[in-house]
Amino acid sequence: MTENSVIAPVAAKAVGLDLTLPAAPVREILERAFAEDAPGGDITSQLLIPAGARATAVLNARVPGVFSGATVFRDAMQLVDPGTEVELLLADGDRFDAGTHLARVSGRARSVLLAERVALNLVQRMSAIATRTAEFVQLAEGTRARITDTRKTTPGLRILERFAVRCGGGANHRYSLSDAVLAKDNHLAVMTGGDPARLTELLRAAKAQLGHTTHFEVEVDRMDQIEPVLAAGVDTIMLDNFTLDELRQGVALVAGRARVEASGNVNLNTVAGIAAAGVDVISIGALTHTVASLDLGLDVELTAG
Repeated sequence: MTENSVIAPVAAKAVGLDLTLPAAPVREILERAFAEDAPGGDITSQLLIPAGARATAVLNARVPGVFSGATVFRDAMQLVDPGTEVELLLADGDRFDAGTHLARVSGRARSVLLAERVALNLVQRMSAIATRTAEFVQLAEGTRARITDTRKTTPGLRILERFAVRCGGGANHRYSLSDAVLAKDNHLAVMTGGDPARLTELLRAAKAQLGHTTHFEVEVDRMDQIEPVLAAGVDTIMLDNFTLDELRQGVALVAGRARVEASGNVNLNTVAGIAAAGVDVISIGALTHTVASLDLGLDVELTAG
């Protein structure tokens, strides 16, 4: 996102997206992060900062964006020192301008300084994802298309990054390989053994083994695969790297018999056209795998002691 980007108000809360995070996995992420960042404490602060010194600092936005990670920032500060006071000035999903104060922290200076980098790293990345998602959502506005993430997330941080997508008004795809069936090109190549004529038969047999609540999605990369896949009774068909003309033809061919997902070659320049083609879902790996952390800083306002 550029400093001059314009973001419409985020609709995450209006559409009822879940903007809560479970405490246990967040704490586990934070504990791992602090074990990595300060395995023996913060020797710089221990050397330079008196034990009794206190500090007040603000989380300051240096560029506009959408806030995500408010409670993660708070929990990071208070995991280091439960006595640290954190006032959240904005909520997850709120839009902000450059210069906005997002949170205020008061406590022992050594504790604030030890927690600073872990807290900032996470809230900067989460807010970047929320901001990028909001840009995509805005460009798809007025169509039926839902913007979703993918499994292209940072290992160990998926729960935070998917939450950030929701803060930006997007939705989540399957969480893991255990949640739904998604047969992609490599699955189909192995399964059919090079005999595409058996595709419908093999998919139908596979679907018969699933429980009725398990979602079954199949990716296709050619127009002639659509009918054989639909004949197997799948729930969603993913049109991968189709041109806009092909997407429109694909949507017409499906004709409501399954949900249509578009994926591949989706960016801020192409998403509006893809959404206008009539697809139901647009999955975008770039929501999480290529964002640059948003420029937020923790600035000390006052010290005492």
